[in-house]
Amino acid sequence: MIVTGKINGLKKGKLYLQKMQDSVLISVDSISLLGKEDFILTDNIEDPVMYYLTFDANTTEKRILFFGEEGAITINDDLEKFAISPEISGSKNQKILEDYYKISTRFNGQRLDLIKENFEAQKAQDQEKISEIQEKSNKILKRKYLFTTNYVLNHPDTEAAAYITLTELINLNEKLLDSIDSKLTDRVKNTTYGKKFSKFLKDIKANEN
Repeated sequence: MIVTGKINGLKKGKLYLQKMQDSVLISVDSISLLGKEDFILTDNIEDPVMYYLTFDANTTEKRILFFGEEGAITINDDLEKFAISPEISGSKNQKILEDYYKISTRFNGQRLDLIKENFEAQKAQDQEKISEIQEKSNKILKRKYLFTTNYVLNHPDTEAAAYITLTELINLNEKLLDSIDSKLTDRVKNTTYGKKFSKFLKDIKANEN
């Protein structure tokens, strides 16, 4: 994998290419920028996984999370708004993930609005309003789970589907998780996130017996 790009405004500093390995964040490549904004970073990759492009390894606030995969990936961003809305291209799984987040964030926004309403209802000790808000919140959560499940089932041949399941759907009932498992392709099941999902599902079933 070759990651190239430009961080506007970053004339001096160090960029790190990082990923999780055995639950530990490690740096696989780095580059010092002295007077230029362009960078190139590389890693040998077995299958698509999440990577971090980090500016200053001593802070967790300046990291761009992206789906790394074999080939050329381009990341362009701005130093002042680093990691807020980077432009990422070249990764099929990244595109699938971004399309998912564009819609799923709407559900999160709706639930945040309800949290504000609930705060006011709590202050007013309006139990009827509190119950109404809770019911609305539950319906939004169900719609999000339904959308996410359908999205995953529509992309069974991608590592992004397994990743989304692991990060968004672990609270689904076993029947729905089984349906996802049955749809994922054999190739995806043999990747990092596919194996993690298979183990997760296996552990659930073992604990129920």
